[in-house]
Amino acid sequence: MFGDLFGKVTQIQQKMKEAKERLATITLEGEAGDGAIKVVVDGNRQVKSIEIAERLMTPEHKEEMEDLLLTALNRALKDAENTWEAEMKSAAGVLGNLL
Repeated sequence: MFGDLFGKVTQIQQKMKEAKERLATITLEGEAGDGAIKVVVDGNRQVKSIEIAERLMTPEHKEEMEDLLLTALNRALKDAENTWEAEMKSAAGVLGNLL
């Protein structure tokens, strides 16, 4: 009985690992200010890059840049969270069949 349970736990761990590896290959982009700021994250919600338009790189645009950066980050991370949840639900569906 415990041997079978241990085998299922091992399978669950493998499925979760595979899901995280797939998520690492997915990139999502958040944008703000008509493209003035672009943020790229992966499906594991890790920020991969940030692009900021030159026009925002001045002291008088500091507050605007901060606001746009927050907006772009939040958009990208929201998409990444939705992608992560969908991937985990998919993995959980497979896992349910194992139990």
